Amino acid sequence: MLGFGNTLAASLIWGVNTIFLLDAGLNNFEAFAANAFFTAGMVLFEVPTGIVADSWGRRASYLLGTITLAVTTGLYLWLWVIEGPFWAWAVSSVLLGLGFTFFSGATEAWLVDALRATGYQGELDSVFARAQVFMGGGMLLGAGGGGYLAQWLGLGAPYVARAAVLVVVFVVAAVLMRDLGFTPDRSQGFATEVRRIAGDSARYGLRARPVRWLMIASVCTGGVGIYVGYALQPHLLNLWGDDTAYGVAGLGAAVMAAAQIGGGLLGPRLRPLFHRRTGMILAMSVVGVIVVALFAVIQVFWVALLLIVVWALSSAALMPVRQAYLNGMIPSRQRATLLSFDSLMSSTGGAIAQPGLGRSADVWGYPASFGISAVVSALALPFIWLSRRSRDRADFTASEPAAVG
Repeated sequence: MLGFGNTLAASLIWGVNTIFLLDAGLNNFEAFAANAFFTAGMVLFEVPTGIVADSWGRRASYLLGTITLAVTTGLYLWLWVIEGPFWAWAVSSVLLGLGFTFFSGATEAWLVDALRATGYQGELDSVFARAQVFMGGGMLLGAGGGGYLAQWLGLGAPYVARAAVLVVVFVVAAVLMRDLGFTPDRSQGFATEVRRIAGDSARYGLRARPVRWLMIASVCTGGVGIYVGYALQPHLLNLWGDDTAYGVAGLGAAVMAAAQIGGGLLGPRLRPLFHRRTGMILAMSVVGVIVVALFAVIQVFWVALLLIVVWALSSAALMPVRQAYLNGMIPSRQRATLLSFDSLMSSTGGAIAQPGLGRSADVWGYPASFGISAVVSALALPFIWLSRRSRDRADFTASEPAAVG
């Protein structure tokens, strides 16, 4: 339920965010540079907010995230009204990134710890798949509704709605959310915690070969996924032939949300077709690369919409399997820290890739930028293969021995 509410609030602006930034007077380079500052904020604040989750609890981190996002969403709206300068968008985007880092590792760690505390013995893949379905429902309602809110009431309306939903989510989480299976440790100071997190990230992350390669792969895919999702908004309007049909952009985001639900349902059915989790991760990643490349050459609106379905389905089917694989390789005590570090790696890719991809869209157009995006995302494939070669136990379900190829 909390995942549904959080995703609903976040996705209300996803269908129109790039159009919103362009309407505020930014060009493509500046709009995606603002998005890059958002991901840079996630890089900057992942470790400090990971400390909050580990020392004050997952619940505290979640509550701080909701209120921070509500305030920074209001700041975004104000900058749009006054057509604020780029530096102000950059600062507000960094603060928006801060809000999301409170969620990145804490929410997933809270779920896994609670499952273990209540005696859950099943595979995590199916749990993450069900969570994907609920979050897809929130995204479907939010992205589709946000697009039509913008068309009927103006581009600022989805941002007002987002802030309001976040306030409601804050109240619900404050009443219902509890830390289960995890006891916060506040005995250490901030500097000590930073050193511990750096050590844990190295020991259980970068020094653990299967985790390291998986995280490096996320650097390649992180920025591309964000860029393509946002660049499709104005690209769809171009294909439709009406740059004020904000509902069409919202429709594209809603299609992705519906496909996310489908991917969450499809993932557990596809999983038995692969002996190992990395096999499915590789297959879905290859599909994603091919579809992004097709965005570069397909210039028919309805075909592009169909490609969005395939792209979102492959991403959604992949995600629960990747989550189960990664969670299976890291210990509970370091779970929030390492999940935040994984998010940090992905955000680093976003901070690096988005300005360049946005600039390529200014110079050569959106189709060319999608072609470049496909090349960048393909760079992740060798690293996923290297993670597979490590043959970690987490690559196999409980019913499959590690000796299976």
